[in-house]
Amino acid sequence: MQFKKVNSESVVQLVINSLTDAMLARELRPGDKLPTETELAESLGVGRNSIREAIKILVYLGVLEIRRAEGTFVCEGFTESMIDPMIYGIILDTSDSYENLMELREMMEVGVMQIAMEKYTEEEIKGLKVILDRMEREINKGPENVEEVFKADNEFHNAISMMGENPLIDKINRVAKTLTHAIRFNTVKTMLETGRGDELFAAHQRLYQIMVTKDQSDMSTTVRNTYFAKVGIKAIEEQ
Repeated sequence: MQFKKVNSESVVQLVINSLTDAMLARELRPGDKLPTETELAESLGVGRNSIREAIKILVYLGVLEIRRAEGTFVCEGFTESMIDPMIYGIILDTSDSYENLMELREMMEVGVMQIAMEKYTEEEIKGLKVILDRMEREINKGPENVEEVFKADNEFHNAISMMGENPLIDKINRVAKTLTHAIRFNTVKTMLETGRGDELFAAHQRLYQIMVTKDQSDMSTTVRNTYFAKVGIKAIEEQ
């Protein structure tokens, strides 16, 4: 197997790039065993320490795995650790824009709903209605019941995501929800405390109706309007 030679600039990154290129070219496939550190160092024209560091990074990213007494192998399938760098990349984004996060969430949720509509079963849509009804009961318990309402909110959206039967999309969607956790929690809290719990429930009821009717004609606008994003963002900025 021939790898691209690398120069002295950012050696570890260039080793990573060379290994990645080999995987993209299908010279290295899922389940394949990598050459030894010595063999890689000679092939790439770099020191063994650079090879070792590059492998450590790719193991952390979930691309490679080290099997004791066997060697280093290309992973097979998607692992959750592959998403971690994206989370940190968004967290460390210098724009610090809540609006950007909400746009990401909207894009993800619209796509998730489209896929879910094509695949969900009658049992699953009935289960979604059960969650919706529980959300209504929790909202009616009063403004102090924020945690339980927020829990029902999360379960509602997670249920739709699971209907899509695509673990990769489901994971990325959950990442978007994790990144918007503070906005969503403060939105629920503010809506309940200001007596707008009925609006919050009605918004989710509209999403449920879209799922039942499979009418995508105005789905993006409907999804956006159910977030009450300005409420949550303002609550965070005032903290």
